[in-house]
Amino acid sequence: MKNYYLLLFLMTSLVINGQSNYDDANSYLVNAYSHVKDSYESNNINHLKYYANRSLESFKLAKEPLTKCNCEVVKELTDKCIDLLSKVDDAETFENGRFYVKRARDYSKNTVIEIDKCSVSNPSPSNGTTESFENLDQNSDLSDLQKEQLKLKQQQEALKLKEQQIKMQLAEQKAKELMIKKKKLILSYENAISSNINTYNETLNACECINYKPFRDNKSLEDMTEKSIEDVKTHYIERIKSMASEYSSLLNNCDK
Repeated sequence: MKNYYLLLFLMTSLVINGQSNYDDANSYLVNAYSHVKDSYESNNINHLKYYANRSLESFKLAKEPLTKCNCEVVKELTDKCIDLLSKVDDAETFENGRFYVKRARDYSKNTVIEIDKCSVSNPSPSNGTTESFENLDQNSDLSDLQKEQLKLKQQQEALKLKEQQIKMQLAEQKAKELMIKKKKLILSYENAISSNINTYNETLNACECINYKPFRDNKSLEDMTEKSIEDVKTHYIERIKSMASEYSSLLNNCDK
């Protein structure tokens, strides 16, 4: 009987330690994903690099517990994130740095999803432990207290997985809402610019300016939906200012 309880204790310790590795890895990966999202949403290169570096450090911290987890997919994704984020600090422009951050953000999101899958699919006190105990002694049953503990552990794992899923859904919903907001903002600016151009041309035509040519906007080919809200505002305000300046110059030269 002594040997039985010794084996019982050792197996429980191994399972708990194993689950702890998944918990530690998951915690670091969630932090890494949060930081890389903040980096992607930054509106200047300094903030982009700062949060990218914090994400990189979290990924590096996740490496040790991951070596003790049976989850090769997460290990590969983590290595990809580390490789990409390591390049951000040397990026000379905001756009170049954001390119690496965007790819790392996508990989990072999958690490959080995959670590939860691995945690659930690998032995835990709620499944593999119970089965091993029964194999040790077919005639011995777990005490009511032990059964309740195992049941509670199983419920905690289910709640934790559900929590992570909700976090991911909220993050995706936030990203969708931000994209809708940016598209509406971009459309309102484009409509305002189009209206200004029509007004400018009508005025120049009415003034019968010499050498008058239809006023046109030099529209940027850059995808503004990839920019932050602040960058979108700055871009369009500069465009409107430039158009107004050019229009004023045309009026000043109208009688020349």
